[in-house]
Amino acid sequence: MTPPMLQQRGKVLWPVAAWFWALQFAVLNPLLAVLLVALYSATPTEVGWVLGLYNVGGFAASLLIPTLADRSRDYLRPLVFCALGGVALVAVLAVTTSLPMVALALIILGGPPGVGSTLLFAQLRHECAPPARLIRTRAIVSFAWVIGPPLATLITGAAGTPAALALLAGIGVVNVATALLLLRRRGATPADAATRPRLLAQLRGWNRWGVAGAFTLLQATNIATVTIATLFVAHTLGAPIVWAGITLGAAALLEIPALLLIGRLQEHRSVRLLLAGGWASGVAYYGLAALVHEPWQLLALQPLNAWFFATVAGLGLTVFQDVFPSPGLASGLFTNTRRAGAVLAGLLIAVLGGFPAPYRAVYVAAAVIVFIVLAGAAALTTRRHSATR
Repeated sequence: MTPPMLQQRGKVLWPVAAWFWALQFAVLNPLLAVLLVALYSATPTEVGWVLGLYNVGGFAASLLIPTLADRSRDYLRPLVFCALGGVALVAVLAVTTSLPMVALALIILGGPPGVGSTLLFAQLRHECAPPARLIRTRAIVSFAWVIGPPLATLITGAAGTPAALALLAGIGVVNVATALLLLRRRGATPADAATRPRLLAQLRGWNRWGVAGAFTLLQATNIATVTIATLFVAHTLGAPIVWAGITLGAAALLEIPALLLIGRLQEHRSVRLLLAGGWASGVAYYGLAALVHEPWQLLALQPLNAWFFATVAGLGLTVFQDVFPSPGLASGLFTNTRRAGAVLAGLLIAVLGGFPAPYRAVYVAAAVIVFIVLAGAAALTTRRHSATR
């Protein structure tokens, strides 16, 4: 096969791999509780415990696997391992009738498939892919998350849990195939000769922890407002719940073109300027959302919301890969800002639950948090400029 044909196949292979790795996670997450109840008659308490253990396993896998990949500077062989783990998990779900066995399988086999996208982004960085390509790949991941949950619920509702397991198995097989193809076509990369600091050295420094903390807070604002969106529409605005679905769907769909546009702008504008603009959009969105009284007003604000989160999700990954030299560590830490943000979001909602208008208070608190992050970043930038004069 000629080099141009190989290059063309590589251009197609990467988007396909990114799509199916994201789709696997996007399909599994909304189905998991349903499968536990339908296949194993799990009680609500048991569902909570099993999902908690599954998330703990996922958190550990998202740090351990990319870090080990950094040591060997090989991100594609671990990707094959993660793909096989996804297929093995579906096999266990299909054949076992024991809930404890399923819980164990979810801890051991359920975590690695969630690391697939992280390893793909680490490999792209390892190959010295430009930030615009990373952001375009992130847009593919976002689109998979738009399609995945409704696809999962539609198939399960129409054909039952066996069809859901067949869907997961099919996605898992495709992931094995794409991982093997990527491994086969891999060549030497410019990053192979680079010298990276040791892991502990990369975790030192207020600047690095400041970046991780800032993005964790930003993720928390998104998760908190998405979590209470349906309650806000139904109880505070007094509108039908369908408005919440329309609003959240609009934000998810607008995020994709926003990511693509950011990828183009990043080639001509500084990352700091784009981040500042995105975070300012977040302050505006949360502040105005706290004032709305009609659901259509909330819907009209979603372009601001999409632009804000596109900067967090798209540019955030490139920032982490600039701050942390090891691609796997950078991608794994950025992934876990979402997990840590979910914990903070739950605490924020709980603390504001006693307010007279608790759901409006969540939007107000989110606006304050994003403003603090924006002001802190501006102050730090000003201080650095003053120090270099």
